[in-house]
Amino acid sequence: MDTTKLYGTGVALVTPFNKDESIDFDGLKRLLESTAKQGVDYYVVQGTTGESVTTTPSEKQQILDFVKKNNSAKLPIVYGIGGNNTRQVIENIKSADLSGVDAILSVSPYYNKPSQAGIIKHFELVADTSPVPAILYNVPGRTSSNLTAETTLTLAKHPNIIGVKEASGNVEQSMAISANKLSDFLLISGDDMLTVPLYSIGSKGVISVLANAFGDIFKEMKDNAFSGNYEAASKAAFKLQGINPLMYQESNPVGIKEVLKLQGICENYVRLPLLSASSNLQSQIKSTLDSMQES
Repeated sequence: MDTTKLYGTGVALVTPFNKDESIDFDGLKRLLESTAKQGVDYYVVQGTTGESVTTTPSEKQQILDFVKKNNSAKLPIVYGIGGNNTRQVIENIKSADLSGVDAILSVSPYYNKPSQAGIIKHFELVADTSPVPAILYNVPGRTSSNLTAETTLTLAKHPNIIGVKEASGNVEQSMAISANKLSDFLLISGDDMLTVPLYSIGSKGVISVLANAFGDIFKEMKDNAFSGNYEAASKAAFKLQGINPLMYQESNPVGIKEVLKLQGICENYVRLPLLSASSNLQSQIKSTLDSMQES
């Protein structure tokens, strides 16, 4: 696979819901259209931001099929298939229709707290099974275990593993990966606010929550970073400093769905055990968005 097609901004698409918690496909279509116009580079379907833990296998396939059919910009598609039961992950890969999918994004096994050797074996089996390339997803804040740089670099030798979404928040760990990886192995930021720092050490992009609503800012960051103008890239990133912490105050994707509601893209409904943004958070988000528009 030519990994350059996954350079830049991957938007971790939310899954819009109606009040009865059914999937709001009209809202999803508006989201696809708006993010494409803002200049995102690819779609990430059914990642954490898409509430993948509370969508059924049937719904996951419906969402993926809808994105394929409504991808008017013909952007690459990355599809989330991961979990902490290796056998089930392999079965899910085998049963999914991955035609038209460019890569899968697979989260490191959570809750079980496997050893690094266990993580390596898990991902080797995932990569062996997948008919499309695999991107590792390291997010210790959710999984309670870290993919060390050494583990990532070991897995990078697998011919069907093409990159890592690094959301450890550990820049030194990202530097170790970047310094020792093969040139075509993708280091992808998993933290929106570390996008520019990681660009500066060799990252080729980000898989972003905020790009659901601010894809144009991420394009500005990418274009300036790729041209070597990190001062301008940083200035673009600074625009997001006020809104970013609000995205996680009541857990992702509660915050970004409230932003999308205010932008007229979709409603703010989420599935339990998450709750829609509290009145206090709604007020903070609206005030911050108003300030962003004034500046």
